[in-house]
Parts: sequence; C-alpha cells; structure tokens
Amino acid sequence: MVGGRTLSHLSSGALRVGGVGSGGGNLCFALFVVAVLIFTIIAATYQPDDPLLHSSAADSRLASFLTSTSNATFLSDPSVLRTGEDFLNSSSNSTSAAVGTEAAAFIELSDINSTAASAAVVPVCDPAAPVDCADPELFHLLMRAAIEALPDIHFYRFGKPVAVPGGPGSCDMAWRFRPKDATRPMFYRDYRRFHLTQSANCVLSVSKVDDFHSGVNARKRRGSKPDYAGEDSAFGAKKADETTAAVPVVGEPVNDTLPVIDSESAFASGRYLIYMSGGDRCKSMNHYLWSFLCALGEAQYLNRTLVMDMKICLSSMYTLTGHNEEDKDFRLYFDFEHLKHSTPVIDQGQFWTDWGKWHEKDGLSLYYVDDFKVTPMKLADVKDALIMRKFDDVKPDNYWYRVCEGETESVIQRPWQLLWKSRRLMEIVSAIASRMNWDFDSVHIVRGEKAKNAELWPHLAVDTSPESLLVTLKDKIEEGRHLYIATNEPDTSFFEPLKEAYTTYFLDDFKDLWGENSEWYLETKELNNGVPVEFDGYMRVEVDTEVFLRGKKQLETFNDLTNDCKDGVHTCPTSS
Repeated sequence: MVGGRTLSHLSSGALRVGGVGSGGGNLCFALFVVAVLIFTIIAATYQPDDPLLHSSAADSRLASFLTSTSNATFLSDPSVLRTGEDFLNSSSNSTSAAVGTEAAAFIELSDINSTAASAAVVPVCDPAAPVDCADPELFHLLMRAAIEALPDIHFYRFGKPVAVPGGPGSCDMAWRFRPKDATRPMFYRDYRRFHLTQSANCVLSVSKVDDFHSGVNARKRRGSKPDYAGEDSAFGAKKADETTAAVPVVGEPVNDTLPVIDSESAFASGRYLIYMSGGDRCKSMNHYLWSFLCALGEAQYLNRTLVMDMKICLSSMYTLTGHNEEDKDFRLYFDFEHLKHSTPVIDQGQFWTDWGKWHEKDGLSLYYVDDFKVTPMKLADVKDALIMRKFDDVKPDNYWYRVCEGETESVIQRPWQLLWKSRRLMEIVSAIASRMNWDFDSVHIVRGEKAKNAELWPHLAVDTSPESLLVTLKDKIEEGRHLYIATNEPDTSFFEPLKEAYTTYFLDDFKDLWGENSEWYLETKELNNGVPVEFDGYMRVEVDTEVFLRGKKQLETFNDLTNDCKDGVHTCPTSS
C-alpha cells in the first residue's frame, strides 16, 4: 500500500507538473511565433544598398534607372551566368533560348551600371583627360550603347574595352552574338569602335558606334586567349575552355595550320588509312564530300588517322574559266581547324615525308587493298601501320563512296558533324548580314538556262520577271523592307524595277569583302603561299545561299514564285 500510495502520489505529482509545463510551453511557443513574424517582416522589407551602385548617390541613381526610357524588353534572369560548355549538347532552338537568357542577364547589369555611369558626377575632373577604357562603369555604358544600337541581335558575351592609340575619346570592344531570329546553332563575333563625349562635369556618353568590325584593337589575334569581361567573378561565372565550343564561332581567328607529328616514336605508334587514285577527282562538290566522308567514316571505325590530300580539284561547273582547276586548298572551302581538333587527320605530303624517313627503320608495314568490296569490318583486325586503299578500276567502281555501300552502309556512319563550312567564307556572310543590320528578307530567284527552256519550265521566265515579282512579293514581303536577292541571273540590273518597293541587295554589292584590301583576300593569300586566291563560283554560291538563309522571310523560286516544278514538268512531288 505504501508503495501504491507512493505511486499514486508520484503519479498525481507528475500530472501536476505536466500541467504547469504545458502552460509554460504554450507561452514560449507563442513568443517564438511572434519573434519569427517580426524577423520575417524585417527581412521582407529590408533593402540593403545595391553593391552595383558605388557612391553616395545610390538612391538617386536607382530612381533614375527605374524611370529610364530604355527599350530593353528582356526578362531578368537571377541565375548564375553560363558559358559555352553549357550549350554543348543543346539543339539549335534550346541554344538560342539559352543565349537569350545570357543576354538578359547582361542587359540587367548594363542597364543599372550604365545609368549609374552616365549619372556619375565627379566633383573635380579634367574634361580634356583621355577616357579610361578600363573603367568598369564605362564598360557597362558601352554595353548598353551596343544593345540599343543593334536591336536585332542577342548578345552573348562582351569583351573588355580596349583603348584606341591616338584616340583619347574612343574605345574598342568585342562581343559574341546571335541574330534574334537565328535557326542555326552558330555564334558570331563583332568588334566595334565607340566614340565618347565628356561633359564639363565629366559625365560620359556614347556619341557614335561605328560599323561592323571597326574596333580593330579589340580583335583577337591568332593564338591569343579569350578575354571576356563577362567571365569575371563579378558575373558569377568561371572561365571556360574555348576549345569545347560545340558550334562554330564566326569571327574568331582561324588556326588551320596543318598538323605535324612531333616525334619519330609518335609516328611509329600511329595507325593510318589512306585512299589513293579513284574517279572522284574534279566531280561536283557533293560527289567529293560523299566520298571524302566515307573515307573519314572508315578511318573512325578502324580507329586510324586519315591521311588526306589537302589539294582538291574544283569542277568546271564552279570555275569562272569553265575548266577544272587543280590544287585548290581544302581549307578555302571547309573548316579544317574544327576537323583536325575533332578527329585525327594528317596531310598526305607530311605523311609521306615522315613515312620515307622512318618506316624502314621502325619496321612499319603496309596493308594493300585494291577492291572496294573488302569491307571495313574485314580490316578491323589488321595490325599494319598503314592500310592503303587503291581505286584503279573503271567507273563507277573506282569511286571512293562504293566502300560505304552494301552491308557497310549500316556500319559506317558518315561524320557530317565534323565538316563545317569555311569560317573565312562565313565571315563574309556575317559581314553582309551585319551591313543590313540582320534585319532583311530574302528571295532566291532561279533564271539562267531554266528560264530559257520553256519546254521543261513553261512559266518560269514570266513568273520571275520584275513585273510578276512585284505583284507576287507584294503579298509576301512588306514594302520598304531590305530585300536580299540570291540569283543566278548575271545581269542584276534586270531586277531594277523592284527598287520601287524595296531596298534591294545582291552579292556583288559587297564585293569589297573579298577584294584586295579585305581580310579574306589577305588571309587566303597567306594560306596559298603568297598567291592571290580567286573568289570562285563555288564560293559565290556558298556565300549567296548562306546570306539568303539568314533572311527573316525566305522565298524560294519554286513553290513561292512559280508553279513550275524544280526539275521540269511532271516532276513535282505529289501531295498526300
């Protein structure tokens, strides 16, 4: 019983203590909730000084920014800025969207900082003093000026402004960009000169932004490292390896020197594949590429270095002389820098020099194949240093692409992703589009021999006459627009009546871009051992087509301008 009373007493005591503790706990919890609410209200309403506004005039500058009449319409992106490696596996559409996000983040920063820079008043200053191009506030002022001057492009990254020797009131600055309506995963680089004026109280403003590629001091030199202000720690992004870019960057320095194997041991340890002879020479460029990519695909399948002939024969269909032209450098038409960085290749001339020096000494053997029916799968276990395919048969059995036919077709994949157009030619495309401010429509007008052949194309000549074009284009392209005309009509004055409704442009309106004083002329001359390079027919077609494809509205001859079939009467595809 005593034990029972003790338990009862302790039990009731425990209950009483629990009752007192419960009331005290509720009071403590209520106080805790009130404290949290007060802290939350303070946190929500507290506005610290913006670290981007660096002086005591921060409040007035922020008010100035909020009442700014800037036409920027980008949404703010609070995320950390990304660099090129984030786009490695993106499609063209996602890449474009991501680049737009990059631009938005920069625009938010430039809006704030440029307003602050333009509103800054220095109590004691010298208006005649040279402009400090390294000033971070000036950098944001130039960014905003570029964005407002070029409304039809998305900016990707800005470079640091560079002083202009002998130009105390000017700075050069570079950037990467993409047209707003771009449908291809490609970046471009521009660098321009900014002219600045300084008021009596040293307030800076941009008075003029010069034309495309005018800021030569901000141009990267061959072999130089990237220097982008957008990758500073202030932007919360790390520097990226430029070699990881998954898409072409038109406007960057081209380094397409021929690869060299730097030692005897490296050469002796390599495994090589070479295609010799064949009937592919001097054929159309489509034929050449179909065969070349077959060879490249086999080399990749066998894990071998492709020994390639850097000299190609340009078919007479592309030459101004009407004859086949030998010894045209591969690098004049295609991006060899991208190719050599993507897969092992070596120039045929360099290879035979090294082979002659070391193959006997190092016991390097050759495996000879003279039948295209010997499939790459049968060569997979060959250990010899060099596999040589020889194509001495008669046409069409001496075409390289025969190797990739039959059962091989499902095994060897032509690596089209490794073959890009020459960035030197694409730089001309970029310059032409920039001169039209990337705000133009385009039309492809086929005439020539087809227009003369009324039997196969009965309506083409009439449908592509200036009078008909004016009627057709009126319903498709707004009057007054910049209109780029890609055409095989040699006499462009034929289209003179179109100037009544449009500002027209043709390829030859921009011939200074490949003339004797152009970058293209000087670089290709150096590439060609000091011999000037002709801007041939294939280059013209390639540039003409690429500019056409960058128009905001694109009209083709067949379907858009005429009901004639592209390949002649009765060849139009039937609608399902």
